[in-house]
Amino acid sequence: MVFTVKNNTRPFRLVKYVTFTSLIFVFMGTLVMSLLIMQWARSMLLTKSEDYALLLAENLNHQVFLQFVIPVAIEVGKIQLSNKSQYDRLDRVVRGTLHSFEVDQVNIYDMDQTISYSFDQQISGRRNMGGIGYFMARSGKATSILLQKGTLFELMLGLPKISKLSTYIPLRAEKSVSNMSGPILGILEIVQDLSQDYLAVFHFKFFIFMTSLTVMGLLALALIYVVVRGEKIIRKRTEERLKLEEQLRHSERFAALGEMAAGVSHEIRNPLGIIRSSAQLLQKKMNAFDPSNNLPNVIIEETGRLNDIVTGFLMLSRPANPSFKACNIEDILNKNAAFLRPEFEKTKCEVKTSYQNNLPEIIADKNMLYQAFLNLLINAMQAMPNGGLISISVTADKQDIWIVIDDEGEGIQDDVLNKIWDPFYTSKEKGTGLGLSIVKNIIDVHHGTISLENRSVYGTQVRIQLPAKK
Repeated sequence: MVFTVKNNTRPFRLVKYVTFTSLIFVFMGTLVMSLLIMQWARSMLLTKSEDYALLLAENLNHQVFLQFVIPVAIEVGKIQLSNKSQYDRLDRVVRGTLHSFEVDQVNIYDMDQTISYSFDQQISGRRNMGGIGYFMARSGKATSILLQKGTLFELMLGLPKISKLSTYIPLRAEKSVSNMSGPILGILEIVQDLSQDYLAVFHFKFFIFMTSLTVMGLLALALIYVVVRGEKIIRKRTEERLKLEEQLRHSERFAALGEMAAGVSHEIRNPLGIIRSSAQLLQKKMNAFDPSNNLPNVIIEETGRLNDIVTGFLMLSRPANPSFKACNIEDILNKNAAFLRPEFEKTKCEVKTSYQNNLPEIIADKNMLYQAFLNLLINAMQAMPNGGLISISVTADKQDIWIVIDDEGEGIQDDVLNKIWDPFYTSKEKGTGLGLSIVKNIIDVHHGTISLENRSVYGTQVRIQLPAKK
């Protein structure tokens, strides 16, 4: 049975696409809403200013008619603003009426588009300066015209240097104090400087834009975090599934080997036992007649090696059920070192141990770990045929125990490192290639990890991680 890992990246790419597309649409919607709000603020400013100008014009029309037109008509009989006294009298009425109001300029046109009165006396008497606003007001309709000056960038940004609103209103004769529907006597132009108001609107627009940008930025960061987090989770799950698939294939392969081994082990071991016992009998007889004949010893040695291969093969394909109990890792390693001490002395290998104080216990099968450490220490010893130092260190944190075994051998070639855990692969002249595979199986059974790499100077380092007792 073969297990395959489904590709989850495509649906997640769709989620990413939908997420970022939604973010773009939300951003565009927020931007459009901000622009609408800013346009609404601008329109409200113009509407307020126009209403303000109309109220001022109504009041000014009333005051000019009552305090200037009627009195002058009664006293002189004719209005002539070219007369300095009449001009000054009108100026006092206009300025007194608008004294406490925000008005930048007031112009009064006569019926032939000549400026009869202005705050700026230099333009008094000029003709044809009213433009379309003048003619609209002359037809009886109040009109406002916005004049803005600045660079193209300033105008596009909504921050002109000068913003003035000119409102043209008919100046009428009043039939009564409450009625302003009499004949048009002239055109009243009220100019308001809106530069500061537009600056306030710009600050308001800038605040809205920066607020929207900040909110969208935070939302984007949140979405990016979610997407990156999701990618990490998907990647981790994919790696876990790939690892699980490899473990399942590994288990399937060794299960098949185990079934085969179970079928043939009996057939192999029985002949091996007969061959070995026969060779031992032959050795006794040969020692009596021809002690120099070494053939029986070769047969005994090779049958023993073949029996070890079958035993290792059986252990790899059908590992024994572990018996987990609380134990101390340093006791197991000390037992290994004590067992191998004669071999270490024979090969001139020195063993140095370094154990962290108060190491926690682990839940493990100490016999299986003893076998695993025994294989690793034998490999370290065999890597140094001329002797050397084997260092064993054990450290721990709240969750794990770390066992590190260093040797001073020649190290392992890079191409060999990729195959080192494969069953039956060996770089030794005499070896089954099952030792490290058995070690890895034992560590896996204990829910730990093992890695083997070359040291930076020389030799090999084995790192084993085992979960501490909880």
